[in-house]
Amino acid sequence: MTNFVDTEANDTISSVKEIAMAEHVVKIISSQYVTHDVKRFQIEKPKGYSFIPGQAADMAINTPALKSELRPFTFTGLNHWEFLELTIKIYRDHNGVTKELEKLKKGDELVISNPWGAIHYKGPGVFIAGGAGITPFLSIFRALDYDRKIEGNTLIFSNKTYDDIILGDELKKLLKDKYYNILTRQHVVGFLDKRLDQNMLIDLVRDFDQYFYVCGPDKFVTEVSQHLANLGAKADSVVIEK
Repeated sequence: MTNFVDTEANDTISSVKEIAMAEHVVKIISSQYVTHDVKRFQIEKPKGYSFIPGQAADMAINTPALKSELRPFTFTGLNHWEFLELTIKIYRDHNGVTKELEKLKKGDELVISNPWGAIHYKGPGVFIAGGAGITPFLSIFRALDYDRKIEGNTLIFSNKTYDDIILGDELKKLLKDKYYNILTRQHVVGFLDKRLDQNMLIDLVRDFDQYFYVCGPDKFVTEVSQHLANLGAKADSVVIEK
C-alpha cells in the first residue's frame, strides 16, 4: 500500500507551530485575587497581538532561571481590550510555575507566545467546567455577551467548595437561570451537592443533540465525555481543549 503525504498540510502545521512559538516580553500591569487560590493578571498586550476567545498561550517568568519554563494559560479577557488578561489557579502544594507567579508584582516581566488552539465556540450549547477549567469559557461568555449572542447557552460548573468558585457573580449575571453550580465536598443551600454523573446530566440537560464544551482536569473531562457519549451526544458535538 502506498502512503501519500499531504506536504502542503504538513507545511501549514509547521508554520502554525512556528508562529505560536514566537515570544513576546511583556510586563505585569496589575494582579489581584479572585478566590483564595486564583489570581487574575492584567499584562501588556504586544502590538498587533490578537486571539480568539477560548485560545491559550505559553507563558514563562522572564528571569534566567524560569524563562524556559513555559506553561499554557488561557486568555480570559476580550480581544479588543488594550491589555491581556489571564486568570490563573495557584498550586501552592508543589514548587511549580504558578507558585512563582503568585509572588510577582506590577512591573515584573513575563515571556508569552502567540495564541494557539484550545476551545473554539461552534454554536449555542452546554458548557461543563471543572474548577479552573472555567477559564476558556470566561472569554467565550464575555465575547458572546459583548456581541449580544449569549442566549441559548448553559453552564454547569463543578467545584469542591463555595470558596473555589471563580467569578461566580459575573457568571450568574451573564447566564442567569442557565447557570448551575455543583459542589462536590460541601453542602450549601441552593447548590447541587454531589458529583456530576449521568443522572444529574439528564436532570440538567435533557436534550443531548447539541454542542457540549467540556474543560477541567483530565479525569473530569474523560468522565464527562463518556457520560455524554452514553447519553447519545455525538462525538463531533463534544468540544474539548486541544
